[in-house]
Amino acid sequence: MTAMPADLKGLDLRAEIERLRKERNAVILAHYYQKPELQDLADFVGDSLELSRKAAETDADVIAFCGVKFMAEVAKILSPEKIVILPDMEAGCSLEDSCPPEKFKAFREAHPDHIALTYINCSTEVKALSDVIVTSSSAETILQQIPADQKIIFGPDRHLGGYLSRKFNRDMLLWPGVCIVHEAFSETELLKLKAQHPGAPIAAHPECPPTIVDHADYVGSTSGILNYAKAMEGDTLIVATEPHIIHQMERALPSKTFIGAPGADGNCNCNICPYMALNTMEKLYLALRDLEPRIEIDETLRLGAKKSLDAMLEMASGSVGKGDLGNR
Repeated sequence: MTAMPADLKGLDLRAEIERLRKERNAVILAHYYQKPELQDLADFVGDSLELSRKAAETDADVIAFCGVKFMAEVAKILSPEKIVILPDMEAGCSLEDSCPPEKFKAFREAHPDHIALTYINCSTEVKALSDVIVTSSSAETILQQIPADQKIIFGPDRHLGGYLSRKFNRDMLLWPGVCIVHEAFSETELLKLKAQHPGAPIAAHPECPPTIVDHADYVGSTSGILNYAKAMEGDTLIVATEPHIIHQMERALPSKTFIGAPGADGNCNCNICPYMALNTMEKLYLALRDLEPRIEIDETLRLGAKKSLDAMLEMASGSVGKGDLGNR
């Protein structure tokens, strides 16, 4: 762990963050994969798009996004008038890294008869090159509105795309990206854990590979997994996603037991997102104090990316007909 800067020693960081939150008229967002101490002081905890939409509805002047860079960029796309800060600009995403905009552009140009259905875990540039953005919670609803004869590129997560392709019997060209966190789960270790808890269902994120998803009793987004935990009848749940979601489960359901699915070494250490872990209380304090690092997006690029996000929001609400997509 990085040593605390000398000028921060002795500070009550939580109190200072609370002071700056008020002074800056800031809203603090924390993704489910953030450290518990960041989740506990946030105004809103949730999935990435859900957080950005909630922040857009506030009268805050500043959005402090405890998450990763693409999430903070979505917040800026939806709230261009607000200052958006990210505690650590190095907090990236393996899925975003797997899909460089110039390569995605060339791939699209090589398949002009395909539309691009793109997972939100990508750069602003890739969003601007896409037709419709999807989240893990909206992807199924959106895919079912696309005509069966419409050819589709799905990226950058090949596991989410493969899951959708199998479930709905849709042939899609899949970009070969993966989430390093969800890729780390071990089928062998999961089956060992299941044998130890034979009555416990498994909830898995669709970013997991088929070897994990195929054993799941529920497959869905982080918020979907949380809702499943609340609705399930049993008292023990095996959770195959980044383990910091368990903090919210334990807060909401203290009488239930939640077990993180293991990695190849039999424990969960390899399943903690290294990018999410870059955000800390110290960095959040400094970001609020200095209003840096700040997300800035060229307006033409922002509008291009917003078009694909707007398409998602329209389709997720069911307001776009099946015949409309070919005109995008």
